[in-house]
Amino acid sequence: MAAWAIGLAGACLACLAALALWRRRDLRADEGEAQRLARFQPDAPERFDPQIVADLPEPARRFFHWAIAPGAELFTVAELEMQGQFGMGDKARPGYMPMTARQTLASPHGFVWSMRAGRGLRRLSGSDSGSWTRFWLAELVPVARYGGTPDHSRSAFGRYAAEAVMWTPAAVLPRQGVTWTGFDENTARVTIEHLGIERAIDLTVDAAGAPVQIAFARWSNANPEGVWREQPFGAFLSNGRNFHGIRIPTHVEAGNHFGTDAWFPFFVVDVTDLNFPQLGRT
Repeated sequence: MAAWAIGLAGACLACLAALALWRRRDLRADEGEAQRLARFQPDAPERFDPQIVADLPEPARRFFHWAIAPGAELFTVAELEMQGQFGMGDKARPGYMPMTARQTLASPHGFVWSMRAGRGLRRLSGSDSGSWTRFWLAELVPVARYGGTPDHSRSAFGRYAAEAVMWTPAAVLPRQGVTWTGFDENTARVTIEHLGIERAIDLTVDAAGAPVQIAFARWSNANPEGVWREQPFGAFLSNGRNFHGIRIPTHVEAGNHFGTDAWFPFFVVDVTDLNFPQLGRT
């Protein structure tokens, strides 16, 4: 074999090794962030007393009565498993790919969401968190890496604040930094504030208190201009299921431009499992 070919092969192997090391570092960062967030779990959580929500607006009170069984432990950090579809296109051409994901959610402190979508050479994997967005093609080619900016932090906060309303109701019980106000007979607004960032989320429930949709203004650049701005985001919610005394909507169809003709549900998932990591045991 010619020297140039040997050199080229060596360079390719070195490049592949460097990419594989880079990917392993990302995976370690995901695990480290999940462990950090798990430490926000209360070591000895209080138990739900309906009197905690007695003074809330009626739709919010109805929601908490639906979501948290009397006496249930008020865990605020959750680990979720989910599967569904992730759209890489737009409303006209959704480009849905089958997806599985796991998430650690610890509002208002953060989240980390690790996913795999697609198949073969079109396989996409990576993670989102309050600090980064990192995606890889076929586990070898980095195709998206950004984060660590005020815009990214503000956008991420809107996401995990809204997901806390859906999936960790104990984290949005009234307390410092969490305020509920009435909107109409079936909708209440929760405003979540942490470290100078604030987001208001409108939750609509049915007659039994089951959540049917959330809507909020999300800081996003998912628009044709690629400009960071507040724009409608929201989700339809259904299929309530009980996990350890906490009931959550397990089917979610979420996307940008909610409530407009441009709405595209790029995130369509079913939660398949939910657990609460505890200090000293998981």
